[in-house]
Amino acid sequence: VIKCKAAVAWEAGKPLSIEEVEVAPPKAHEVRIKIVATAVCHTDAYTLSGADPEGCFPVILGHEGAGIVESVGEGVTKVKKGDTVIPLYIPQCGECKFCKNPKTNLCQKIRVTQGKGVMPDGTSRFTCKGKQIFHFMGTSTFSEYTVVADISVAKIDAAAPLDKVCLLGCGISTGYGAAVNTAKVEPGSTCAVFGLGGVGLAVIMGCKVAGASRIIGIDINKDKYAKAKEFGATECISPQDSKKPIQEVLVEMTDGGVDYSFECIGNVGVMRAALEACHKGWGLSVIVGVAAAGQEISTRPFQLVTGRTWKGTAFGGWKSVDSVPKLVTEYMSKKIKVDEFVTHTLPFDKINEAFELMHSGK
Repeated sequence: VIKCKAAVAWEAGKPLSIEEVEVAPPKAHEVRIKIVATAVCHTDAYTLSGADPEGCFPVILGHEGAGIVESVGEGVTKVKKGDTVIPLYIPQCGECKFCKNPKTNLCQKIRVTQGKGVMPDGTSRFTCKGKQIFHFMGTSTFSEYTVVADISVAKIDAAAPLDKVCLLGCGISTGYGAAVNTAKVEPGSTCAVFGLGGVGLAVIMGCKVAGASRIIGIDINKDKYAKAKEFGATECISPQDSKKPIQEVLVEMTDGGVDYSFECIGNVGVMRAALEACHKGWGLSVIVGVAAAGQEISTRPFQLVTGRTWKGTAFGGWKSVDSVPKLVTEYMSKKIKVDEFVTHTLPFDKINEAFELMHSGK
C-alpha cells in the first residue's frame, strides 16, 4: 500500500480537500501509476457540483493525467513498471463488439463499474481516514498515485513532457477528433465553433489541420478571441452583439449557413443554434459539450428533413489505446499544438485555485 497526497471531494458543492490517502496495490489486469501532472476539466467541476447523476462521494476526481507506471497486477502485458502512460477514461479492450466496430470508440467492457466509481471487480483501491473513496471515470488523476484497469492506459513516448501531454487525455483529443474524425471536415469548408474554451480551441485546430478556409469562433467572452485566432479562427463574433438569433447572423454571414458547426459548451439552446446555423442540404452539426442531466434538445424536424445532420462525439471518436500514442507523436512532430493550451501551472495543493481560474474563463 502506498500513502500519498490526493485531492478528495468529500461531498458535492464543497472545495476539494488535500488528504493523505492509501492506494492499494494493483490486482489482476490493473496498473498503478505515479501521476506526474494532471489538468482540470469542466467535467470534473460538473460532477463536483452535484449535478452529475452518476456522481458518487467521497471521490477522487480527475481524468486528464499523465505519469509513470509504478507497478502492474497479474496478467498485465501491455505496459510494465517505468513506462510513460496516459490514463484513459474511455478504455479500449479490443474484444467487445464496440471495439471490434470501426464506427465507434465507445468500449463498453468496464462501463458499468466505471460509472459506479469502482474498479472492474466492484471494489475501490483508495481509502482515506478509514473510509472507502470512489474512483472517477476509471482514472482519478487528482492523486499522486492511482490505479486503473489495464485496458484504460496508453503507453506513450517517454520523451513527451507530461505536464503538456496530460491534456491529450481528454480536452484536446476530444475537440481535435470532433473535427477530423466525427465531422470529417473537408478542405475549403466553412466552420462555426460555439464556445472558445480548451475544447473549442482544439476543434478550431482540427478544422485548420483539415483545411477549412473559414473558421468562425463564437463566444460571449471577447477575451478569448485573440487565442482563438492564434489557433486558426478567421473571425470571432459574440451572440450579444446582434438582436437577431446567432444562427440567423451566421446564415447571413455565410450565404446560407456553415458546412460544419460544433457545440463545445453543453448548452441545449446553443446546440439548437449550432444545428440551425448549418447550410441546407449538407450542413453537419456536432455536439461536443456535455449538457446537464435530464436536459433535452429540440429543433423543428424540417431542419433535418431539408438535409442537415446532427451528430454527437465522445473523446473525438479516437480508439483510445491505439490513438493517444499517435496524438502524442503528432504533438512531438509539431503537427498539433498542446503547449499553447496551458495558461497556468500550479502546485497540486492549489488545485481549488485551478478550478476558480477555469470558472472565471482564465
